[in-house]
Amino acid sequence: MIRLLLAEDQSMVREALAALLGLEPDFEVVAQVARGDEVLGAARACTPDVALLDIEMPGKTGIEAAAELHKELPALKIVVLTTFGRPGYLRSAMESGADAFLVKDAPAAQLAAAVRKVLAGERVIDPTLAAAALAEGANPLTDRERDVLRAAANGATNAELARTLSLSQGTVRNYLSMAIQKLAARNRAEAVGIAREKGWL
Repeated sequence: MIRLLLAEDQSMVREALAALLGLEPDFEVVAQVARGDEVLGAARACTPDVALLDIEMPGKTGIEAAAELHKELPALKIVVLTTFGRPGYLRSAMESGADAFLVKDAPAAQLAAAVRKVLAGERVIDPTLAAAALAEGANPLTDRERDVLRAAANGATNAELARTLSLSQGTVRNYLSMAIQKLAARNRAEAVGIAREKGWL
């Protein structure tokens, strides 16, 4: 039997996925969690073969959970599922150690086939997303620029950002200015919007 862990914060979606995957004769759902920060503990406790992770979850994102699993349990296969077909998410997921990246509205048979393929050592990527990611190119933002933009998303002032991130106000201004310039945005709010839309935050 192929042992599966499901991480999805929407209980209806999670239960539907568990029911669909449970119909496969060689699948067994051994754990279900609703938060990204519960994934590693559940994986250690239940020893699944494959973890299916949603991206948008409380506690930790699916991409952060994937990185944690990849580091702590390198034999575990990771399938990232998303509602948001954002090219930047695909790149981040692959860099975090994901073996597959699929959109949630893919047919159940396609998901089941992807699970079997990753166990056979293959990588599975939604072809539309792969094409979009190639067309989009790499994330132009540095890690620090992303940190500052993420922190600026709730409207914090430069002084507040400087305190939160332990930087000088001048450094915060420089990071924001570079991010705005790289994203061809008019202001920080627009830069945050663009970066989120592309899956770069």
